[in-house]
Amino acid sequence: MDRTGCAVVGGGPAGMVLGLLLARAGIPVTVLEKHADFLRDFRGDTVHASTLTLLDELGLADAFATLPARFIDRATVDLDAGSATFELSHLPGAHQHIALVPQWDFLEMLATEAQREPSFTLLRNAEVTGLLTERGRVTGVRYRDRTNPHEEHELAAKLTVACDGRGSTVREAAGLRPRSFGVPMDVYWFRLPRREDDPIGVVGRFSTGHVAVMLDRRDYWQCAYLIRKGSDARMRAAGIQTLRDEFAGLVPWTADRLDAIAGWDEVKLLDVRLDRLRRWYADGLLLVGDAAHAMSPVGGVGINLAVADAVAAARLLAGPLRARQEVTRAELRRVQARRWWPTALIQGGQRLAHRFVLGRTLAEKPSDRPTPAAKLPLPVRLLRRVPALQAIPGYLVAIGPLPEHAPSWARR
Repeated sequence: MDRTGCAVVGGGPAGMVLGLLLARAGIPVTVLEKHADFLRDFRGDTVHASTLTLLDELGLADAFATLPARFIDRATVDLDAGSATFELSHLPGAHQHIALVPQWDFLEMLATEAQREPSFTLLRNAEVTGLLTERGRVTGVRYRDRTNPHEEHELAAKLTVACDGRGSTVREAAGLRPRSFGVPMDVYWFRLPRREDDPIGVVGRFSTGHVAVMLDRRDYWQCAYLIRKGSDARMRAAGIQTLRDEFAGLVPWTADRLDAIAGWDEVKLLDVRLDRLRRWYADGLLLVGDAAHAMSPVGGVGINLAVADAVAAARLLAGPLRARQEVTRAELRRVQARRWWPTALIQGGQRLAHRFVLGRTLAEKPSDRPTPAAKLPLPVRLLRRVPALQAIPGYLVAIGPLPEHAPSWARR
């Protein structure tokens, strides 16, 4: 049986950051990634100001600068009653923007840097199938090499950390069940060509019964079109032209390029979930990121919250991992105690947005609100009237509550 100090399940942003930090602490760490590479499209691609600051602290600013990033410093919200533009120029620190970067490039950068550390191992094609336990304590994982799926392997570890997302195999194997909060929508993701005279930055469009968010990726728009929860089958049965027509009605300036959506194969469905574990740990096991708390796409904060979880876990657990054969439940509880309240706060804001904005907007029919001349909502009017107030939503999205910083021993 192979052994490691920490087995990290999942090579997403949280898993790779945790692996890098623990390796810089000199702790043997193995990251198990079930795919052969990171080339998977339509994953979250936003790297917020808090994570950009973390990369600076880790000495990765130059490496990140080589990636094909698009920096966004403003967002425009278009409603039937008018529009408002919000700037990120009020953010503190060096990064008054959000970066959009292909996640596969971002993860490869982290993997390359982590592999400079002698105590770091990345196992690709390693699909975790279960947990090793001894007298009720998790002592490692079982996994199979997807290039040879008939052969199962075992990896013993002082600590196992689940970073394997909202469909976590580890969470299921541990028998942990999250508390789910209802959501009113699912999301279609697709791409549209971008023209030079198009708007710049993030564009949000709200109208009667329809919501869309468009992310400026320089050469194309990454589009999120919100649909009522559970309406995917009806939409697909109606045909792809229905989606084109609805989107053209919502964002008319895209009508000349919607034939780029040739069929439903080019439209990815995000089954939106919002949930949270009551307890993020068991003996020998910790869960972070979406494995502990699946986030709504509202605000695009999921990746950055997961990275913050990973940083807190590394800072709080590196000492115990170096000093002893076991990490105690009390030490694991400290990680949850630190990261629970910012998670609950952000999820609370998402639940309010679901209930009072997105849910109501998607439930409306044209006859409910034929008022294109209506006033802008009060919060939007206040933000337009007092630009300094834009610092509040900008800070909550781009930095967030309780941003985590790299431990001194991990900085370069």
